[in-house]
Amino acid sequence: MVEGRRKMQSAVKTVIVGAALAAILAACASPEEVAKGAGVAVAATASAAASATATSAAGPVAFADSAGKDDAAREFAYSWPAQVSAVPALVDRFTAERDRLLAEQKAEWAESVAEFAGQDCFSCTNRSFEKSWEVVADLPRFLSLSASFYAYTGGAHGNGAYDALVWDREAKAAMDPKALFRSEAILQEALGETWCKALKAERMKRLGGDYSEDSIFTCPPIADLTLLLGSSDTQSFNRIGLLAAPYVAGSYVEGTYEVTLPVTPKVLAAVKPEYTAAFALAK
Repeated sequence: MVEGRRKMQSAVKTVIVGAALAAILAACASPEEVAKGAGVAVAATASAAASATATSAAGPVAFADSAGKDDAAREFAYSWPAQVSAVPALVDRFTAERDRLLAEQKAEWAESVAEFAGQDCFSCTNRSFEKSWEVVADLPRFLSLSASFYAYTGGAHGNGAYDALVWDREAKAAMDPKALFRSEAILQEALGETWCKALKAERMKRLGGDYSEDSIFTCPPIADLTLLLGSSDTQSFNRIGLLAAPYVAGSYVEGTYEVTLPVTPKVLAAVKPEYTAAFALAK
């Protein structure tokens, strides 16, 4: 699970940044809240409708939209796998999110193009966003999904983060994976100590002599992480993936921290009774 997430994260950053943004990925800038734009006319290289690509009605979907005006550029991409396309409610959910995010990006970009017109400020008028969903586990009742997304909204570099969702085929409902557990406190008790030990070992490995117990980055609680429900047998959830995006457990340059933990009796006891049958102890 962890290796798959690492490959996806690398692929996402490569696709999003591209040659046009290579020069600006060097320092730090937080994503900003997008605002309603001022309506600048631009020459779009592809309209939202024309650039959407799907292999079939039940196949994977890869949507892309971009535009350019002089040295200003905007790129947007959103994708999901075939398993999502087979669930109309998920298609509606992700399509609505995609359209909202695209509209926000278009408005904010148009506003920036107007504000910095005639100025030599590459980072002021270039925007990029990509979100890519993938399957973590496909069980008889549940479809576990994860997403990696990356946004550049100006400044020296963009920022990435993660998302997760579990689709319950019986209830026909989408849930945060953490909602399958009895409470945040019980989940923390079940996973917290093991997670912090694994994080410490990984930070020491990455930082070497620069590692310090006095770092401003303490071990974040499970509530602050992206939790993925995984399976090695496609029948039950028997492992837990934990993702800490940059700035959650370490500095930007440290990257994402990823840990996969087994489902133990303690973890199983933390699951809500109505979902226990979907879990199994790791072998």
